[in-house]
Amino acid sequence: MKAFPSPHDPKTGTMQLGMELRDYFAAQAMQALIWNQDVDLENKEDVAEVAYAYADVMMEAREK
Repeated sequence: MKAFPSPHDPKTGTMQLGMELRDYFAAQAMQALIWNQDVDLENKEDVAEVAYAYADVMMEAREK
């Protein structure tokens, strides 16, 4: 599923499918994780993995 599809890109004249909904959910979760000062920001890979774990849960909940 795509987030923010656009029927027309004014620069190219083509349809833009948008980003994956899972990626959008992960980006939103990552913002919250980074904002939380208890998160170890030195290990960015862990933050990204946790963000995608939250995104996966949101995708599963969405299917119910």
